[in-house]
Amino acid sequence: MIKVITDKDSVRELLTRGVERIYPSYAELEKKLLSGDRIRLYCGYDPTAPALHIGNAISINKLGQFQALGHEVIFLIGDFTGLIGDPTDKKASRRKMTREEVLANARDYQKQASAYLKFDGDNPAKILYNSQWNDKLTFADVIELSSNFTVQQMIQRDMFQERLKEEKPIYLHEFLYPLTQGYDSVAMDVDLEIGGNDQMFNMMCGRDLLKILKNKEKFVLTMKLLSDENGKKMGKSEGNVIFLNEEPNNMYGQAMSWPDGVIITAFELCTNVASAEITALAADWKKDKINPRDLKMKLAREITKINYGEKAAAAAQENFIKTVQKKELPSEMDKISIAKQKLVDALADNKLVGSKSEARRLLTQGAIKVKIDQNDFAVVKDSDFMLDFSEEAIVQYGRLKFIKFTK
Repeated sequence: MIKVITDKDSVRELLTRGVERIYPSYAELEKKLLSGDRIRLYCGYDPTAPALHIGNAISINKLGQFQALGHEVIFLIGDFTGLIGDPTDKKASRRKMTREEVLANARDYQKQASAYLKFDGDNPAKILYNSQWNDKLTFADVIELSSNFTVQQMIQRDMFQERLKEEKPIYLHEFLYPLTQGYDSVAMDVDLEIGGNDQMFNMMCGRDLLKILKNKEKFVLTMKLLSDENGKKMGKSEGNVIFLNEEPNNMYGQAMSWPDGVIITAFELCTNVASAEITALAADWKKDKINPRDLKMKLAREITKINYGEKAAAAAQENFIKTVQKKELPSEMDKISIAKQKLVDALADNKLVGSKSEARRLLTQGAIKVKIDQNDFAVVKDSDFMLDFSEEAIVQYGRLKFIKFTK
């Protein structure tokens, strides 16, 4: 039998670190956890991209903390909800995805999440797919479920109000997303759902449904969002997200590119550094006792360490110091043989960037440098620039990515 840990300090840390709100209350959830009852909890992840990102890792890490105290954790892959597309915070309807696309995106999710969550051992996290129950619902079932909510509840959401003002369409299937996510709680009969603060509406729909259909109270725990000092969220839409499948050097470098205003929040949400140490670091920074660069280097190393281990994190830091701070070339670079070719084509054809348009965007931003033969690096902005070299051409694209082209 799995032992549930009821240490009061551990429970308090669990329910406060990175936590925004708890419904119905902190006191009731604390009482439940201190009672020794083993609860079932989950967080869902729609496979909208081939990799999870650091924002997802915040909730996955919280799942791992509950798991460490002996509770039953479900890592839910939204292969059904991903087909609908969560409208939360979206100014336009999401592109509809196929089941094949969704499943392909989710292929490596367990591997990526395993840095934060244990899928083996005495208390392994379960992986479930919400198509398992949602595919079985009939049209009559959906109508019956939808009768528990009103159009007014849905239409009052901020993003829908914005679309109405801008005369942008709101599709009926978008109203069904909170209903579908809410039904996950019923199907799994959970005691608690975890998610970002922006997911509160969807999670509360699940709380309502579980109460109506099973007369069961579900706790909802919302996590703080990773954002800068101005409240701007770090995420895919903003282009400053770190995907969990990034190789260590890039993961470290991307964390170093974050604004100073996000550092302390990121320590709280994205690392396992003790809360007391984070408080001390924040105090030292406020008193100018620590350089923000050094603090950010510690943050980048901690994030990389969680995902790849201490050895890889140390190597990533050394690489950053060498290539960015000292402006030296990395000791190892991938090599690709090409003939004379446009730079844009070489980057796209070899899948170094997602597309030619992305390569042109990097060029426009001055984010690509080229070193041909014995010449120095030079910023290239011309989309027609040709890679014409006698020995080699080294291309730096982005902050820490290098490739060597040879004949």
